[in-house]
Amino acid sequence: MSDIIREIETAELKKEVPQFETGDTVRVYNRIKEGNRERIQTYDGTVLKIQGAGARTTFTVRKSSSGIGVEKTWPLHSPNIEKVEVIRKGKVRRAKLFYLRNLSGKKAKVKEQIAPGK
Repeated sequence: MSDIIREIETAELKKEVPQFETGDTVRVYNRIKEGNRERIQTYDGTVLKIQGAGARTTFTVRKSSSGIGVEKTWPLHSPNIEKVEVIRKGKVRRAKLFYLRNLSGKKAKVKEQIAPGK
């Protein structure tokens, strides 16, 4: 990759990147611009996958809305993302949780990771 492109990408990276992994339940605070107004909308769900590297890193979050599975993918270093808050740590053994697409109800939940000593 060209040095010029690499310099531009490193300048666009966020200084403070949220620490979360696949299987975690997260709340994404997304900036939405409507006309001349700006507001923040939250999106809660389970992280299905994290892919890419550097400025191209994206993550996909899946939630169930009115019984229908909804997935949304965001760039990690996007200026439209205010913050990503981890609600629960998930215990998973895979990097990508595509099998959750075929499950519904309680079976679609990911087990919670319990910290040692508690």
